[in-house]
Amino acid sequence: MAQIYQTKNFIVEAAEKPLVTRTDGGHIRILIKDIAITDRTKLSPAAAIELMRLTMIVGEAMEKSLNNRGIKVVKINYQDMGNWAYKIGDKPVLHVHIFGRAQDAKHQPFPESVYLPDRSTGFYDKFEPLNNEDILEIQKQIEIIGKQSKYKIEKWGI
Repeated sequence: MAQIYQTKNFIVEAAEKPLVTRTDGGHIRILIKDIAITDRTKLSPAAAIELMRLTMIVGEAMEKSLNNRGIKVVKINYQDMGNWAYKIGDKPVLHVHIFGRAQDAKHQPFPESVYLPDRSTGFYDKFEPLNNEDILEIQKQIEIIGKQSKYKIEKWGI
């Protein structure tokens, strides 16, 4: 996984095996550093606030960055799941998927819901992850957006 950013409790990364291919809008994951936390109901209030703020910043950065890179993202979808961990007998770990939704997507057409068949179907086999230039642009935008007044730490109580 290509790390994009991190905070006290979370790591932001470009999905190595994306569920939405780069040209359809891309796929980023936010993972919690504490792997014992299985879902958002187990978060402390401060970590929950941190996660909400982070998803907002990363979502804005992803949309702006991919549009800057020529991918016409018109919507960002946010999902936390973890169901597939049960298939291999693991306990799920909290993570949030951020999917860009491009107006001219071919495999995950907008405005339909993201199609999420099992990986064994081969549906995702030719999907491309975000590339290094995309990641650099997202990092740049995270820094810019994170400095906006609405994202100042003091306003979030953390």
